[in-house]
Amino acid sequence: MKLGLIGCGNIGQFLLQAINKDGMLPGGKIVSIYTRSEESGAQFAKEFETEAYQNVEALLLSDIDLVIEAATVEAAREYAIKVLEGGKDLLLSSIGVMADSAFEEEIRKVCTRNGVNIFLPSGAIGGLDILKSAKAVNGLETVSITTRKPPGALSKEVLEKETILFEGSAAEAIKLYPRNINVAIVLSLAGLGANNTKVKIIADPIAIKNSHLIEASGEFGKLKLEIENDPMPNNPKTSYLAALSVLAKLQNKDKYVQVG
Repeated sequence: MKLGLIGCGNIGQFLLQAINKDGMLPGGKIVSIYTRSEESGAQFAKEFETEAYQNVEALLLSDIDLVIEAATVEAAREYAIKVLEGGKDLLLSSIGVMADSAFEEEIRKVCTRNGVNIFLPSGAIGGLDILKSAKAVNGLETVSITTRKPPGALSKEVLEKETILFEGSAAEAIKLYPRNINVAIVLSLAGLGANNTKVKIIADPIAIKNSHLIEASGEFGKLKLEIENDPMPNNPKTSYLAALSVLAKLQNKDKYVQVG
């Protein structure tokens, strides 16, 4: 599998190392990359034995089977439809872009029209299989997520005590915290939608890790799942598990036996 990569930040560099250097995707390699800095692109291309392109259009013309977006919500909005219209499958890291229901609907139409697929990794959370199972018979009634992070991951302000920064819907949360709350959007896509998924965001000076408490109820019973994960070493705003989930999605994409 020949891969293209948009974005060479923390997740992008992790994937380049894991796939091209460490061989953690047998039969797969990132052969084409695009990042806004041409200088950085050239350096990554040399280090990871890949080819850097100066724009996404040129990357799409290269010999690739699937494109990984590992940039920002803004980049995902700009490039996602171009990738799918170009006949390439897309693995979307910045899932927050799917909070826009009109954009999500357009994505689905483009996929159907062009016979391509979009893959959404689970990110820094779990429990999606339970929500999908309950939703299958319209038996899901409530879904909420409480995200707790160190203040530096959420705000530039110095906070000395636990502070609730936001409480509302996932649709509202992603507008205010587009780089921090992808987890709420993937949760809403698996469950009740962005407008009906409740979100609480807490900045906690005592916290040293990112944590997510997922709660749901319905005909299946009740779900309460708490996940505490480490941030990536060089970026407190990105959970390490989010990067791992992208790699896992690639590793399992073509498996004959799918779990969950």
